[in-house]
Amino acid sequence: MTPRWPERLWIVRHGESAGNVARDFAYQQGLPRIDLTGRDVDVPLSPLGEQQARALGRWFASGAEDGRPNVVLASPYLRAMETARLFREAGGCPADTRIHLDERLREKEFGILDGLTGLGIRAEHPQQAELRASLGKFYHRPPGGESWCDVIFRLRALMDTVGLHHGGCRVMIVAHQVVVLCLRYLIEGLTEQEILAIDREGDVANCSITEYRWEPGAEGTDGGLQLIRYNVTAPMEAEATPVTREPDAIVGNRG
Repeated sequence: MTPRWPERLWIVRHGESAGNVARDFAYQQGLPRIDLTGRDVDVPLSPLGEQQARALGRWFASGAEDGRPNVVLASPYLRAMETARLFREAGGCPADTRIHLDERLREKEFGILDGLTGLGIRAEHPQQAELRASLGKFYHRPPGGESWCDVIFRLRALMDTVGLHHGGCRVMIVAHQVVVLCLRYLIEGLTEQEILAIDREGDVANCSITEYRWEPGAEGTDGGLQLIRYNVTAPMEAEATPVTREPDAIVGNRG
C-alpha cells in the first residue's frame, strides 16, 4: 500500500533576493516605495542568496541530512526556481531530479499594496492600513491581493497533490516566507492564534529548513507528518554564510 504522505518533507524559503535587499534599503531610508521595476515573479536572487542556496545544497550533499530529496517542488517565482536549481547543482539532490514548478506555491499576492513600505501604505492607502490593523494579516485581503486564508486555500490543494503523487518519497518544497508558515498551519492543524504567535517569534530565514517526518502512529492508526525542526539555518552557519531574515511589516514586500 502506498504511504499517505512523504516519508520526509523539507520546506525551504528561497535565498535572499534582490527584492529583500531593496526592501531593507527602502526602510532604512524611510522611503514610501521599494525601488524595483518589473514583475515580482521576475525578482532574482542576490549574490548572497545564491551563496545561501549553494550552502544548502552542499549541506545535503555532505550527508548532514538523513537522505536527500528525490522530489523537488518549487514556486515559479524566479528567486525560488534559482534556489532550487543552485541547490541541485551543489549536490543537494541527484543531478537528474526534475524541479516541479507549481503556481500554488507562489508568493502571497499583495495587490495594490505591492512594493509599498509601511510609510507608503499609510500615505497612499490609509483605509487599507486601518483594515489590516483591525482584521489582522490572517484575514485582511488588500484589493487585488490575498489574505493568509487565500494562500492556505491553494495550499490545501497542493498538499492533496503531494499526498497523491509523492507518498513515501523524500520531498523538498522551495517557496516563500508566508507559504512556509501557512504550510505549518495546515500540516499541524494550528489555529490562527497559534500560527501568528509563531510568526511573531521571528521571521523565516532565507534558505532555512523546516522538516517533517512521517510517523505511522502519530494520528491514530493512519499516522501523520510530525515536525522535527523549524527555521534551522545550520547549512549557512556551517560555511559561515551570512543568515538573512526579512522583517515582516504591513507592506507589499517582494520577498
